Amino acid sequence: MFPFQASLNASTLLPYRLGIREQIRIAAEAGYDGIEIWLQDLQKYVKNGGSAAELRKFASELGIGIANAISFIPWGDADGAVRERGAEQTKEELTLLAELGCPSFAAPPFGNVENVSLDELAERFAGLTERSRTYGVLPILEFWGRAKKLSRVSEALYVAVQSGVPDAKLLLDPFHMYTGGSRMSDLAYLNGERIGIVHANDYPAEPPQATIADADRLFPGDGIAPSAELAKRLHAAGYRGYLSLELFFPDDGGRTAAETAALGLEKMRNAYAV
Repeated sequence: MFPFQASLNASTLLPYRLGIREQIRIAAEAGYDGIEIWLQDLQKYVKNGGSAAELRKFASELGIGIANAISFIPWGDADGAVRERGAEQTKEELTLLAELGCPSFAAPPFGNVENVSLDELAERFAGLTERSRTYGVLPILEFWGRAKKLSRVSEALYVAVQSGVPDAKLLLDPFHMYTGGSRMSDLAYLNGERIGIVHANDYPAEPPQATIADADRLFPGDGIAPSAELAKRLHAAGYRGYLSLELFFPDDGGRTAAETAALGLEKMRNAYAV
């Protein structure tokens, strides 16, 4: 049984250089419940004459939801001027996301955060959330395994709690858990309501943990990631939301975009069955 909703992160289709409208179509035709878009693709679409409202209608007609957006806002940066520019970026991006009907966006430790304390990040995440509520589009706190700060589940939990945001949610990603040294047992401190979205992926034993890169990610079930354990923990926590296939293939592997999407969905459903 696959008890989650299946989403396709647009990064998985990067080798095909598709526009956002085509990404949505392929995800829908492959059978995904949702698609996780990248802000840059939406901005390019609008710049070329499209509209977020039209794209929302298109996705609705295909029966696919907009699960989340990948954005890079320097909300936690050490430089106040950079954060101010980030606030303007937030307004511009969330205006589009609200029009698209996207409920949330990823908020990773993007920018210069090495010397920023977790308490400062918590305060800044609270500010980001407050600004975002105006648009009805909320940030999902993301940790990056290779980040100088906010690299583990435990750090993300601390920031979420200290922020005082009553409905703060985390973005989970097995690749970042692996590279940052998080443990599966860390997830025992989360319930389903505190999980905003989960990225689905796998990774090989080689290259080793210290040097493995995004391009080395594998389809779920093709590597050494404890996908079955993750699925059981998510299910036990009451999570029934999106698992979003996020891969960064360097080439198309001889497959069409439709074939990659369909294969990814099949492997994700198998690897995360409970």
